[in-house]
Amino acid sequence: MGLPFVIITRFATPLVTRVLLLLMPAVVLAKAATLAGLTRIEKTELTDFETFHIVGRMIWQGRAAEAYHAGTMREVQRVVSGSDTFMPWTYPPPFDLVVAGVALLPVSLAYLLFTGATLAAFLLVLKRIAGEAFPAVLLAIFPAIVVTIGCGQNGFLSGTLIGLAALAFAGGRALAGLPLGLMVVKPHLAVAFALHAVAARHWRCVGLAACVVALACAAATLALGIAVWPAFVSAVAEAKAFLVAGYYPLHRMISVYAALRSLAVPAGVALAVQAGVAFLALSVVVATIRGRRDTATVLGATALAGLFVSPYAYDYDLTLYGIALAFLMPDLIRRASPREQIALLGLSLFTCGYGLLASVWHDRRVGQDIPYPGTAAWPPSLAGFALLAIVVLVWRILSRAAGPVAAPARLGDGLPLAGGLR
Repeated sequence: MGLPFVIITRFATPLVTRVLLLLMPAVVLAKAATLAGLTRIEKTELTDFETFHIVGRMIWQGRAAEAYHAGTMREVQRVVSGSDTFMPWTYPPPFDLVVAGVALLPVSLAYLLFTGATLAAFLLVLKRIAGEAFPAVLLAIFPAIVVTIGCGQNGFLSGTLIGLAALAFAGGRALAGLPLGLMVVKPHLAVAFALHAVAARHWRCVGLAACVVALACAAATLALGIAVWPAFVSAVAEAKAFLVAGYYPLHRMISVYAALRSLAVPAGVALAVQAGVAFLALSVVVATIRGRRDTATVLGATALAGLFVSPYAYDYDLTLYGIALAFLMPDLIRRASPREQIALLGLSLFTCGYGLLASVWHDRRVGQDIPYPGTAAWPPSLAGFALLAIVVLVWRILSRAAGPVAAPARLGDGLPLAGGLR
């Protein structure tokens, strides 16, 4: 690339990028082999993807509503895995249609197809947004990619949909409403972009997104029955109680709520702080639009804000951070000092990898994760604090004038922020 930027020239080298790109499919294949029982790795607990597969099979058995009952799910998971796994099902019914399709294949092949396809799509979208800054972005979020591959979660799907919506916004296209509406499968991550569409008066996009949501919900109702909706609402209420009680592994979470709760802050106080942070994050989205900031900055800030809305956010959701970084990285490289670039890379790696490292440490210290309060001390949840530090650093860097050296081109330079959708 020939540009004198520390992150790219010293760390995200072509060799490092090639190694990372080769490692990802290798890890996917290794995980698929483990799920197929072809390795000697002993499985002692379910992965998230196996829970997807279990729910999909229950749907084909006509038991979709039962999947939303934590006690029933726990028993089914115990039968499948032989361990006392705690993974309640709280996804909206439209996502049930996705896992029903997944369950048509054996779990190992289904994992290979789902994770491989969504990973490839995410990387293509990330490359399209980041351009020449792609190696730096890939390196910064690589631990989160490994985490998502390991658990088989839907982070790549979420990142792809948010990235496609952002690209459509950057191009001034109302088609942004299609991927935005499909985020009904994980709606809390789409709140910031929904607000972006309203604040920027992209009414055709809003209308299309609403139609997509309505159609997805109607399809789920027709396929699964009306009873799935009260079951889903009940499961969400259960999840709130479980979160307050500390049943979830807080060290894997990236929210301010999780960070405070892991330090023994009362749940009510932590929720109040989380609500305040969410309000501030969404206010930034509106402020960047009304302040007529450039398109890349607005979309990057919106993607980053999406991570601060819900207390229930995990490390595999940091694919959204990748989308944010892809929009912001060219400007960050242009304005940041070498020390600030290194600090940004270090904070990014820590945020994206802390949950994995903490889980390994916890498992070696007290055994496999047993998410029940009082059984063993969880490691503190530090990723949320690191993510806040990233926001402060990014704000500081972008608030100063750009240096005279040319940086990688930014996507969306000169494109409209409001109106003009076609």
